[in-house]
Amino acid sequence: MTRGPLALVGSGEYLPVMQEVEGALLAGRPPRYVQIPTAAALEGEHTLDRWVRLGREQAARLGVEAVPVVVRDRDEADDPDLARLVRGAGLVYLSGGNPPYLAQTLRGTRVWEAVLQAWEDGAALAGCSAGAMALTGWAPHVRDLSQAPDPGLQVVPGFHVIPHFDRMVEWQPRIVEQVLGDAGPGTRVLGIDEETAVVQEGGRWVVRGRQQAWLLTPEGREAYGDGEALPD
Repeated sequence: MTRGPLALVGSGEYLPVMQEVEGALLAGRPPRYVQIPTAAALEGEHTLDRWVRLGREQAARLGVEAVPVVVRDRDEADDPDLARLVRGAGLVYLSGGNPPYLAQTLRGTRVWEAVLQAWEDGAALAGCSAGAMALTGWAPHVRDLSQAPDPGLQVVPGFHVIPHFDRMVEWQPRIVEQVLGDAGPGTRVLGIDEETAVVQEGGRWVVRGRQQAWLLTPEGREAYGDGEALPD
């Protein structure tokens, strides 16, 4: 089998505005939409319930099965019954919340191994906001950039991602400087605007959605819109 596509998303998981992007990720794959809200676990059951509801609503719009895999902590992430729910996925999606908590909770567990196996077997894998950050090699404490970042889940270690980029630069004016400072040689720093995704398609990274993605360097930033590929 060939790995499925990979999507890094700035915001908008499970919302109608991103239905086309999520539908494209599922196209030609099993109609089984696995949704993992772990990044929001520290916010409480009401927030987890909200993610499950939004996920079910999006799955209904797409005409596929919603499979919520509600992992709150590492004990649950190591639960073989929860890991089995990931099997047969067409799309596995890590939604938003706390990037370090997501990476630390899933790393090295049965659920994460099941996610990686599903991806290797052809399922699409997506992360939005905290989920996008956690898939890279840099999962920061966004509200306190002075804390050391988590090394992430290392699916795409060559990227550092700033989601919500069109708003994040207002919320955290130092974040671009911080990310560029943390990025090692060869690491690409990518800002992804809200309701926008960067999808790995056929070996290229292509922008999908209503806004832009930005390649960030110490010399400045370059924008790419819907349908445009990032340079190799």
